[in-house]
Amino acid sequence: MTPVNDKFLNWDALEFFSSLTDKNRFARQFGFVCRGCSSLEGFYDLLHDVQSADPIVAVSDISSGELSVNNHPKARRIKTVFLAMRHAVDDPDARTECMEILRELFRQFMSRLILERERIAQGCIYIDPDITFTEIDRYFFSGCACAYFQITVDTYTDLTFNPDEWTSD
Repeated sequence: MTPVNDKFLNWDALEFFSSLTDKNRFARQFGFVCRGCSSLEGFYDLLHDVQSADPIVAVSDISSGELSVNNHPKARRIKTVFLAMRHAVDDPDARTECMEILRELFRQFMSRLILERERIAQGCIYIDPDITFTEIDRYFFSGCACAYFQITVDTYTDLTFNPDEWTSD
């Protein structure tokens, strides 16, 4: 398999959110750790660890997206970041408190992302300003407050035809 090169840029969301989680005082105060996962099923697997572990920020390495082949070719990918925090199973007040913590962590992450957007754009990676935040229903996983947000990232993609990449058959 041919390695991906600079013709197809990528934004490393796991590295970015790992750094934010490590450097954010609020995240550190509550003991959040950042992990990678693959899709919703991978996040569900991580939730089993949350039963007896730290709250998590889980960045999915799977993204949905599209490729635009217009005058400015770009790949559009949607990155998903899950947040989870354990609470007592039948304690709605504890769940509410955990959800408030998740909302505040999201707000603080977004305040940093706004600053980083300009720097990231210099590398031809563009973050859509509309970022969705969704709270997962309390029955999704008993005893754990969960939410996720999605970030749409556009990256320049070099679609210049190169005959060396093709056989003459």
